[in-house]
Amino acid sequence: MKAAFHTLGCKLNYSETSTIASEFKNKNFEIVDFKEPADVYVINTCTVTENADRECRKIIRRAKRINPDAFVIVAGCFAQIQGESLSRMPEVDAVLGNEEKFKIFDLLGDNFWETGQSCVSVKPTDKIDDFYFASSSESDARTRAFFKIQDGCDYTCSYCTIPFARGKSRSLPVDDVLTQFRKILSDGYKEVILTGVNVGDYGHSIGTNLFALLKKMVEEEGDFRIRISSIEPNLLSDEIIELTKNSEKLVNHFHIPLQSGSDKLLKLMRRRYNSEFFKEKILSALETIPDVGIGIDVISGFPGETDKDFKTTYDLLNSLPVSYLHAFTYSERENTDALKIEDIVPVKIRKERTNMLRALSDEKRAEFNNKMIGTVGTVLFEGENHNGFMTGFTSNYIKVKSKFNVDLINKFTQIRISDCKENLCSGETL
Repeated sequence: MKAAFHTLGCKLNYSETSTIASEFKNKNFEIVDFKEPADVYVINTCTVTENADRECRKIIRRAKRINPDAFVIVAGCFAQIQGESLSRMPEVDAVLGNEEKFKIFDLLGDNFWETGQSCVSVKPTDKIDDFYFASSSESDARTRAFFKIQDGCDYTCSYCTIPFARGKSRSLPVDDVLTQFRKILSDGYKEVILTGVNVGDYGHSIGTNLFALLKKMVEEEGDFRIRISSIEPNLLSDEIIELTKNSEKLVNHFHIPLQSGSDKLLKLMRRRYNSEFFKEKILSALETIPDVGIGIDVISGFPGETDKDFKTTYDLLNSLPVSYLHAFTYSERENTDALKIEDIVPVKIRKERTNMLRALSDEKRAEFNNKMIGTVGTVLFEGENHNGFMTGFTSNYIKVKSKFNVDLINKFTQIRISDCKENLCSGETL
């Protein structure tokens, strides 16, 4: 039997899909590409934006077109929030929430694709309290693994549906983290990306914190490095920044959500900082680690965002020596308090502002990359052959290419950067 998987959304979802796929392998399924005919299609969904919802429905219909007789399972965040709506789609055979997606064979039986029995199983979000381990690789060469250490969120940002889909914040116990971490390293992965809904909140519910965990992780023996997928500015402590400076096993890279540079909007969004705090955090990180790479999340077109508010955001980002931006267009989400805010920004203007931020991101990335010319970076090369070239990332998240050399796959390689074009750098190995 053949199973195919499609993941929408964040790296946390990718790690969970990989874990679910492993269960299918244990049941003697052959895992095939989603574009190929399969007996079972599993779609692990996202619901951060309206586009994610629309893409999910498109993927569902595509699966049934590939094989009209296939059993289609829709799972994850969109399923958690819109389970009944999805169950009415004729192409859908089973809808499983964020806990149930880890219990597919328990819920549906060992031969569910043959019986064809439909199922909708979604635990109420306020009852979600279990933690399911998940980890995944980004490439077949086993260079980078995504490791879920935290799930859920206790924050109440006015635009976000993730707490409705993922439940309260919870963490994998420290001893379990270390056990699974050692296994990931023994499997050959050299970079481990810590993922979760709110990774910086790790340990809050079990009497510890992310800094304490990182201290233990960097003490492990081996040739590896750790990257934090994303961390809230108010949770990026001075201790974490200092530990990053002093440990070669923590990469010089932080991805930090800003969302808006306007204090008025930050308050409407119910973010836990203001623009001055954010600015000081960025400058503090740069002062401590001069070559640190910093990525920023920002939302354009949030309700109430005037031209002046957007200019304030743009000017703040332009003034900060960050290395790239992830710009998102605001999308209305059901049951969020942001829907109650007046002065809705027209979609056309939202998209224009997003395009301006993405152009600024290109400028920032080029400026940061060019500043690294002449310096030596440690690159972890991945195994895919791109027309005779291979790529990898430095500690501070610069993408570097080099001539394909099988001996460099999954090895930390010193590269003196000599040229950067179109957000891709190159240089000579040392």
